[in-house]
Amino acid sequence: MQPVLPQGAGCSGRHAAKQQLAHSFGLIKAASQRARQQTLVTRAAVSNKKPARVVRGKCFVTRDNIDTDQIIPAEHLTLVPSNPDELEQLGSFALCGLPQELYPERFIKQGEIKTEYPVVIGGNNFGCGSSREHAPVCMGASGARVVVAQSYARIFFRNCVSTGELYPCEADERLCDSLQTGDEVEVNMETNVLTNLGSGKTFGLKPLGEAAPVVDAGGIFAYARAQGMIKTAA
Repeated sequence: MQPVLPQGAGCSGRHAAKQQLAHSFGLIKAASQRARQQTLVTRAAVSNKKPARVVRGKCFVTRDNIDTDQIIPAEHLTLVPSNPDELEQLGSFALCGLPQELYPERFIKQGEIKTEYPVVIGGNNFGCGSSREHAPVCMGASGARVVVAQSYARIFFRNCVSTGELYPCEADERLCDSLQTGDEVEVNMETNVLTNLGSGKTFGLKPLGEAAPVVDAGGIFAYARAQGMIKTAA
């Protein structure tokens, strides 16, 4: 179970989330220094396998203050992500709480269990509300790979990274006013650029920094094990 942090939003929230991640790394490192020394070779091998952080596909555009009740309504929180069948079912409910009148185009079409939108675009304060980890988990299970928002609630940003389910990118400008649902885009987290593949227009992204390799690894514990901070059972 992850520790719960106070709720926050915007750039200061993002900074605080990164501080909390750094603090978590420090605690893990201090508790497992011996295991880390025993796995230096494994760590070096893993660190050289850096994945390409590029996502291409259709984007789904949302607005400001998309809260966790809209991402995954409370009635679906009884589903257990560690159960593969229930995880798939959880993913089928991703963003189902968005109001129909404002989002007639649904993130997951009726009768489907996966989304056709690997990229989600948000406005300000994406992921506000409760601290439920089910929010990024359900989006990852649905087939989404990256969220690009103007700003995030701190706990959602942190949960994206700690679970390894989504890359939480921040844009230099308000993309929800420049893109439409269904636009084909490329999110390049190596060059920190989002490209509208239809128009060719490009938008700057803020670097993910130390959060990126944690998502690459599949979450904070997978990252810690790969780096030798946690001893892997023989």
